[in-house]
Amino acid sequence: MTSAPTLVLDGRFARELPELALPWQAAETPEPRVLALNEPLAAELGLDPGWLRGDGVGLLTGTHLPEGATPVAQAYAGHQFGGYSPRLGDGRALLLGEVVDASGRLRDLHLKGSGRTPFSRGGDGLAAVGPMLREYVVSEAMHALGIPTTRSLAVVATGRPVQRETVLPGAVLARVASSHLRVGTFQYARATDDLDLLRRLADHAIARHHHGAADAEHPHLALFQSVVAAQAALVAEWMLVGFVHGVMNTDNMTISGETIDYGPCAFMDAFDPATVYSSIDTGGRYAFGNQPVVAEWNLARFAEAILPLLADDQDAAVAVAVEALGAFRDLYSAAWSTGMRSKLGLPADVDAAEASSLVTDLVALVQGDHVDHTSFFRSLGAAARGDADPARGMFLDLSGFDAWTARWLALGPDADAMDRTNPVYVPRNHLVEEALAAATDGDLAPLDRLLEAVSAPYDERPGLERYAEPAPDSFGAYTTFCGT
Repeated sequence: MTSAPTLVLDGRFARELPELALPWQAAETPEPRVLALNEPLAAELGLDPGWLRGDGVGLLTGTHLPEGATPVAQAYAGHQFGGYSPRLGDGRALLLGEVVDASGRLRDLHLKGSGRTPFSRGGDGLAAVGPMLREYVVSEAMHALGIPTTRSLAVVATGRPVQRETVLPGAVLARVASSHLRVGTFQYARATDDLDLLRRLADHAIARHHHGAADAEHPHLALFQSVVAAQAALVAEWMLVGFVHGVMNTDNMTISGETIDYGPCAFMDAFDPATVYSSIDTGGRYAFGNQPVVAEWNLARFAEAILPLLADDQDAAVAVAVEALGAFRDLYSAAWSTGMRSKLGLPADVDAAEASSLVTDLVALVQGDHVDHTSFFRSLGAAARGDADPARGMFLDLSGFDAWTARWLALGPDADAMDRTNPVYVPRNHLVEEALAAATDGDLAPLDRLLEAVSAPYDERPGLERYAEPAPDSFGAYTTFCGT
């Protein structure tokens, strides 16, 4: 019998920014049952996994919380597919509070699918098993890849059916994040015309995420510069592993620089900048290759929201913001170029112009022959070792690839470094769908096996060969849905 931990769920966000926090309660769960539990993350938070699977399941659904906890629905606005919505907010989510983890970091404990709130805008506030497990799998894969992300603590079946195209089993996701502050949070605060609220929000963000900005000559400009740098680095990492977020609205861009809201997300198979997986992205706004441009656009909206904090005169504030935002492209380009050098195992003394030419030519080759992104970069390490080259068999333009390979090998690439950079396993779309369909029908074994693979993405292991393979031709074109 496990005992309840001494858990303090602080209400710092709600206490410091009550205008952005609406106290609310999670809907009751008729028959809660843990489907997935992240035991290492639970340990980081000082939570006993045995307790969470038993008497503590009410924490994971928000229905039985420690004394003094006050869950809130957070207010935010946002540009969704370019159109501004002044009042979005947590329509099916709740911030349970903040917890101090084993490293002394303050982290949000948050729910998705916990029921209707005043922000629901006609939705039912609920979630189905499949989309919640998708977020669990993909966010944990991203964490294992070393990419900043919100984390999934648990998915709990509620015992309540959810009506979508068909009736599906319901679930709640318990999520952990550095915070849930978004560009859209600042947009909401700015729209209130309450300069004190906007300033308090910015100071809260500095204290939570960008401590160095507090000591800067202009702290709020330093905050903006820090967020620009964090997002440039984050999106570069997405691009390097072939991750397609799918719905890069401003309410889905964090101030912390963590990836958030895994709705219609996917990992790219054949390399193509035009790749779109989301069913609702009919115009391709959030296509794979557009992600850096969209990130810059979102940051411009962040700048607009905080203009009154950058200078007293609006023209001066705009000039300051434009100059600071101008750093994004160079920061992104530098992060992506450094990452590509690592993926190709290039030694540090390789000339930047030579490396750039090599990368440009390679991108043209893999795009032209629709080469599988993940398999190619992992296979390329074999050529660096002088082994049989499986990457060559992925190309139709063999002469073009052979010429490129000769140039690359002449630079002395480090195969071991490549293996530390290029994953064997990502959540392949066909395997994700297979696991989610089985879990919806009550079989969790495929999910567990997929999690085993993607939780150690760089370590090739016998018995997991199918998790490294591209989708079969029979899988066809792939579309994802946000699940709301």
